Amino acid sequence: MVEGLKVLVVDDSAFARTRVRRHLLADPAIAEVELAADGIVALEKIADFGPDVITLDVQMPRMDGITALRQIMRTMPTPVVMLSGLTGEDTATTIRALELGAVDFCFKPDMTAAADRMSLMNDLTIKVKIAAQVKLSNLASADEAAMRTALEVQLHPAAPTSRPPLRTTGEIECLTVIASSTGGPKALAQVVPRLPADLQTGYLLVQHMPAGFTKSLSDRLNKGSSLEVREAQDGDLITPGLALMAPGGSHMTAEKGGVVRLNDDPVVHGVRPSADITMKSVAREYGSRVAVAVLTGMGSDGRDGVRAIKAAGGSSVVEHESSCAVYGMPRSVVEAGLADQIVPLDQIASVLTEYMKKLCSRADGAAN
Repeated sequence: MVEGLKVLVVDDSAFARTRVRRHLLADPAIAEVELAADGIVALEKIADFGPDVITLDVQMPRMDGITALRQIMRTMPTPVVMLSGLTGEDTATTIRALELGAVDFCFKPDMTAAADRMSLMNDLTIKVKIAAQVKLSNLASADEAAMRTALEVQLHPAAPTSRPPLRTTGEIECLTVIASSTGGPKALAQVVPRLPADLQTGYLLVQHMPAGFTKSLSDRLNKGSSLEVREAQDGDLITPGLALMAPGGSHMTAEKGGVVRLNDDPVVHGVRPSADITMKSVAREYGSRVAVAVLTGMGSDGRDGVRAIKAAGGSSVVEHESSCAVYGMPRSVVEAGLADQIVPLDQIASVLTEYMKKLCSRADGAAN
């Protein structure tokens, strides 16, 4: 249980700063809250105050949230929770912040209806306390070079001619499912661009995230990947070289014939989309032709789904604790004895590729 936390609230709105400070201090785990009106003031205060966690507005005058985040991670690494609006520009910027090392994000409470404000404030308090427990080295400085490489791929994507043409029809020989939560956007930015598009493999991605943000995340992953990555729509067909991401707020299942279905059934493990929902449907339809990876994240979503995939003859790999921002979801799979391999993040893509090659060659042998 964390306690005695020091939090720095950075927001250009005096009203928002005061409201957030008051709510955070109502939690017994939070001892002190300092305020800053913009990124420049925040950088001046961090050295003296030494916060355990920073809440950082996305849009601010003088120094925006992304610039401030980069400075913080480079000079005074500290867990950061972004405060985001609902606009398309804010969602895209928030995804970029998560890739650059922010732990998580919340909607700005002052931009929502009064009825939702208390819920958002409570959510922010929870995420601040979670952020204080995150392994910051695995979000910021530890693999900075790898992150620069991933971002460089995204800023300078391969020419369209280098991407294999997407097959709009055709049965896949195997299927890969990747699940992630806290720390996931950055982890996905290092895994997805390294996955092959030239195998008879389809991909399903489940990242815990609200509606609207998964579209921005899938668009960014698409820019740096040989795969085609996009947010799933109800009725999409799973085809080779295509990675479909479960939309925030919707569970995603794979049905007969490789058809993707979305639903708004109740949350599972407190989340929707739930990796367990996706994985169990995949186990029913694809059995031993499934490879699954569980990456960084809080909680145990994915454990029961991996169990179903393993029971059907599929293969699993989980991220090693040494590279996880939060060793929750992977830990639950490991402690249940369901992990075939446990490797650091930079080895996840290669392990999945080897699984897929074996599954595809097995399918070719069976066909012959």
